[in-house]
Amino acid sequence: MTTLLTADRAAFREALPQGGRLLGMDVGTKTIGLALCDAGWSIASPAHTVSRGKFSKDKIALAAFMEQQQVKGVVIGLPLNLDGSESPRSQASRAFARNIADLGLPIFLWDERWSTQAVTRTLLEADASRARREELVDKLAASYILQGAIDGLMAGF
Repeated sequence: MTTLLTADRAAFREALPQGGRLLGMDVGTKTIGLALCDAGWSIASPAHTVSRGKFSKDKIALAAFMEQQQVKGVVIGLPLNLDGSESPRSQASRAFARNIADLGLPIFLWDERWSTQAVTRTLLEADASRARREELVDKLAASYILQGAIDGLMAGF
């Protein structure tokens, strides 16, 4: 059986008829921000940030985290250009998604335009230091992405 990898809300929702805990990811070149939501898909919370290294080791760590947290599906931020077209970062996120698809969980690609900027703006308004912003921005962006996705998934249900 092939793992679902989609940007289609309805297809992802159908793959998880009972809901279940979701893992949100903000995939960057140096780090991966992680966030989790509850099984009822109501609220996303930042989890932690993984420093990227060798992909095989990162994948093992992600798989262990997913199992420990009883994750049923994955939401990966898809960084599109402002006009909605694909960017080189979009292709990198799609490749990352394809590379973790063999973990066997449905994967949903969610438009993440403005997520990092929105989180950074919030941290600046909170007067967070530069070091504190660097520590928090990736996992908060993952939470922002995941919250947008679960809000979209729950719309109309």
